[in-house]
Amino acid sequence: MNDRRDLRGWWDGAPRAPWPQGRGLAVSVVVNVEEGAESSIAEGDRVNERLPEANQRVEDHPDPCMESQFAYGPRAGFRRVLEALAAHAIPATFSTCGRAAERTPWLLQAAVAAGHEVSCHGWRWVSHAGMAEAEERAVIARSHATILSATGVAPVGWHTRSAASPATRRLLGEHGGFLYDSDAYDDDLPYAAAAAGRPHIVLPYAFDTNDMRFEPGGGFVQGRDFADYCLAALERLRNEARGEARMLSIGLHPRLIGRPARIGGLETVLSAPARLSEAGEVWPARRRDIAHAWRAASGLPAWAPLPPIAETAP
Repeated sequence: MNDRRDLRGWWDGAPRAPWPQGRGLAVSVVVNVEEGAESSIAEGDRVNERLPEANQRVEDHPDPCMESQFAYGPRAGFRRVLEALAAHAIPATFSTCGRAAERTPWLLQAAVAAGHEVSCHGWRWVSHAGMAEAEERAVIARSHATILSATGVAPVGWHTRSAASPATRRLLGEHGGFLYDSDAYDDDLPYAAAAAGRPHIVLPYAFDTNDMRFEPGGGFVQGRDFADYCLAALERLRNEARGEARMLSIGLHPRLIGRPARIGGLETVLSAPARLSEAGEVWPARRRDIAHAWRAASGLPAWAPLPPIAETAP
């Protein structure tokens, strides 16, 4: 029997929600801060990042058009997203690449000042599949140290772009600074896992309730497309959460949802958990708070970081 993968999950029934005040559905808004960490020949990389809006990649030459589109996030989109979150009093997790934190620390400082969480999204916006273990260990340590330096708050969450390596979760446990990771897409609930023998929380992420679907072929065109889809997921999970716990992840990127014709769709989405929170049904929360609540409900000991590991440049 191959037990490498858990395909059963919560088939036998999920627990009642451990969220505060008996709320059934936790809503996690994740703002991905990747701009400045994308691949660029002008930065010395072997390839350029694919141009997201045009679904193309310039080969063998610098691509200022691509870089300019990514720059829209910190220059314009980020402010709109931050203001939308503030208008509806929704706390979020800003999943941030280390090099993006190094280049745009003022953005993350504004997020922390507003009460949001900043978590790790790798050093560069790249997959870890095939990465040598020594390099990956250094990437994890450097990302953690850079975000701590930029914000004054140690990050406790991790999310790899697309594919993690087979060693990623173990290396997070060995580092000792991580409460949870989001390197899974397999459920509407958190679950406990082992990371280097330490209890660890996995908070599954989602690519469907995500503004990445504004990219070509993704299916979203108008801001209301994003709003309608996310609200349909929220309503379904809200109904299911009357019997069992549920969690909804909503993924954002300032360079995508922050466009003038799309930000209204986000505002429509945020108005729903704000209203349902007031009614006592929904818990809008940072991922670190969801992980702490799930860990406590699982009977695991309270989480505390290990002593920091010195940064090693990858």
